[in-house]
Amino acid sequence: MKGFTTKAVHGASLKKDVHGSLRMPVYDSVAFEHESARSIQLTFEGKKPAHAYSRISNPTVEDFEQRLRLLSGGTAVLAVASGMAAISNTILALAETGTNIVTTRYLFGNTLSLFEKTLKPWGLEVKYVSMTDPDEVDSAIDANTRAVFVESITNPQLEVADCSQLSVVSKKHGVPLVMDNTLLTPYLFNTKKAGVNIEVLSSTKYISGGATSVGGVIIDNGNFAWYKSPRLGNLAKKTGQMAFIAALRQEIYRNVGACMSPHNAYLQSLGLETMSLRIEKSCANTMQLAKFLEQHAKVKAVHYPGLPSSPYFAIAGKQFNNKYGGLLTFDLESREACFAFIDRLQLIRRATNLNDNKTLILHPASTIFTEYSEEEKLAMGVRPTMLRLAVGIEDHEDLLEDLERGFEPL
Repeated sequence: MKGFTTKAVHGASLKKDVHGSLRMPVYDSVAFEHESARSIQLTFEGKKPAHAYSRISNPTVEDFEQRLRLLSGGTAVLAVASGMAAISNTILALAETGTNIVTTRYLFGNTLSLFEKTLKPWGLEVKYVSMTDPDEVDSAIDANTRAVFVESITNPQLEVADCSQLSVVSKKHGVPLVMDNTLLTPYLFNTKKAGVNIEVLSSTKYISGGATSVGGVIIDNGNFAWYKSPRLGNLAKKTGQMAFIAALRQEIYRNVGACMSPHNAYLQSLGLETMSLRIEKSCANTMQLAKFLEQHAKVKAVHYPGLPSSPYFAIAGKQFNNKYGGLLTFDLESREACFAFIDRLQLIRRATNLNDNKTLILHPASTIFTEYSEEEKLAMGVRPTMLRLAVGIEDHEDLLEDLERGFEPL
């Protein structure tokens, strides 16, 4: 199999269903019986590929993981309960008290909150730099740095960093490059080819197939020498290139308990089959809407890396093969104008999510960034005049008509 969608539809299951089902059934079972004490011992020791308890592994979840491994080209995949679980499990596996990570303030609000309000009190230092300045990243990394964390396209600032340059910098220091690729998925951006070591995704978004379920994914691209990791070096002596995933399965993921449910894994496996089709439609719609908004007299600015006016147009086109995702932001004259615009819409939904089949609109400053002060929001590139539009798969003519309605006087 060569094509992305063909792989998504047919998968690469480790085991066939005993009844020959074309889809892996939902194994909504907590425990799995073994034929002997020795068998279950080997399973717990990781020496036998079998299931014992669904918090650790499950056949339906395993099938979903294998599909993502095939599509991403990664060495190993771990499915978790949410995108935030993917990020938190990854950082917990790599870092410890007294160490640091290098990242940017241009992050999804909950990610920044995780770093600042949850992990900092436990002794993790967070260094904020501009990811578009490789020299600044290089200067920030020291002997205690355990990861460089970046988003493929930042949400909602729509900033795009040069991943190849970041890869060179992180490799120079022997530090893994971790990327949140939620806005693009492996369909639009192969992070492994770009030198990213670990990819995290909120599979709630594009993958789930229309906001059917919550989930997250951690992908080890198999291109980092884990024996260099201060945290995982000893484990790497036993498990080699599987050290990162082994640390998660045998400790962090197992102990934290952020496992994906079998039912959600089933729904997200279904979503994978049509993901490329939905992404193509979403990207095409977003480009149409971005061009419309950029020409509208009442719009102060439009931010979308697919527009030639974007400072990230060239690098985004190069990295993402001239596809730019389904998220854009635009600014109106005031917060009040933003609220009035949202309230006039009839087709576009007032809701918080990304890459739903439906187009959704949000005022980031008053919702997903509400816990931050005005000064903090501005430092994060979140203005009171900004609206975020997550574009779905509707007919673009209907979306344009609704946007025009948003500009009409009440």
